[in-house]
Amino acid sequence: MSTPHSRENVEYQTVEASYLEHRQLRKGAAGWVLLAGLGVAYVISGDFAGWNFGLAEGGWGGLMIATVLMAVMYTCMVFGLAEMASAMPVAGAGYGFARRALGPTGGFATGTAILIEYAIAPAAIAVFIGGYVEALGLFGMTSGWPVFLVCYLIFIGLHLWGVGEALRVMFVITGIAVVALIVFAIGMVGKFDGDKLFDIAPEAGGSTFLPFGVAGVLAAFVYGIWFFLAVEGVPLAAEEAGEPRRDLPRGIIAAMAILLVFAALMLLIAPGAAGSNAIAGSDNPLPEAIRAAYGGDNFLAQFVNYAGLAGLIASFFSIIYAYSRQLFALSRAGYLPRWMSVTGKRKTPYLALIVPGTIGFILATATMDGALLINIAVFGATVSYVLLNVSHIVLRIREPGLERPYRTPGGVVTTGVAAVLAVAAVVATFFVDELAAAITAGILLVALAYFFLYSRHHLVGNVPEEEFAAIKQAESELAD
Repeated sequence: MSTPHSRENVEYQTVEASYLEHRQLRKGAAGWVLLAGLGVAYVISGDFAGWNFGLAEGGWGGLMIATVLMAVMYTCMVFGLAEMASAMPVAGAGYGFARRALGPTGGFATGTAILIEYAIAPAAIAVFIGGYVEALGLFGMTSGWPVFLVCYLIFIGLHLWGVGEALRVMFVITGIAVVALIVFAIGMVGKFDGDKLFDIAPEAGGSTFLPFGVAGVLAAFVYGIWFFLAVEGVPLAAEEAGEPRRDLPRGIIAAMAILLVFAALMLLIAPGAAGSNAIAGSDNPLPEAIRAAYGGDNFLAQFVNYAGLAGLIASFFSIIYAYSRQLFALSRAGYLPRWMSVTGKRKTPYLALIVPGTIGFILATATMDGALLINIAVFGATVSYVLLNVSHIVLRIREPGLERPYRTPGGVVTTGVAAVLAVAAVVATFFVDELAAAITAGILLVALAYFFLYSRHHLVGNVPEEEFAAIKQAESELAD
């Protein structure tokens, strides 16, 4: 290991080849179709449950406006991420992009916010899976730590088996969930009645379209996010993609297109066939919608109920992949303890899989509160969205000559729109759950204290994300 050297107010060490040899991922394990499946898997549980609570906050009109605005934000951001991923295909993804644009502190803050999102979300989903298992009477089990433990053991185990194998299993589970959404839409479209969308009684000053007024739109933001939350994780597969500069843009844009279609279908057909009021408070809205529309239980409701469990499992399974790759990259570069980035014989970062999984299991067991946990994850996500969109804008302005195999339509205007909407989402999530916002802010502050007091003096200079930044600095110095 070389003598430390300073750059950008941090200290770097150049590690020996053996350090990186023990921190390698399996290259070429995923093409763009698997990457698109990964993007859909991250999100698909949000089509089965969660979004409908926005009906209680804003009515159908409020949730519809919130969802459209969040759809615009995610679509614009995805175009920006596709460009940055094609230019900088590294496992650090969001951390790597922000590292080059905003420096070490901005990169670490972005990576930490993303890690909060991805480490906490599986804990929330584990609680939701427990609820489904209990509601369906599977194996006579009730929601609690045995269910959570089984979830973490099985799906972390599959990831330890190998990334290619894990992604293919995930693709099959996601396919089952997608089929269920299609079957739901076909089975319910004949029951659609536009008047049912507006059956929530308005408060004083409200209307049938916006029963809780304009404030209801802001309150519904967090639930509009559920249709798309975590799709931004596709670039985390950069170092395991076949041809990352081509496959990453294709994969994330294809995933976003699919998610937009399903968001529109669920938002229209479920409340339009059953009534917004009937599903506004449901933990299991799609089967509830079927029963309300058909006047009782039937095979369609049972099928969608069981497939909803597949949707939750798909998101749980895939987000475990996401947190492990973000932690791997931050650890490999020395921002977090380096021992967590070691990979095994099958080229999987086993400690980066196990450590957050253990924390998530403890959180799920201790809180049993999926809503609080998902709101913490959403707050971390929205903070990262602001930083990611700003990163794209900064890179476009500061480095116009950077090779970009894919270029964002509309350039900085597109990501500027996304940045403004992301700021609005941060504000909205704060008002929806102040406790979740405070917890997320506390985690960020502790992480930044660790960075300033320790890790910024012990960074690794010859990992891909930091080398990208070093190249930029060298080019700037030559230009001067």
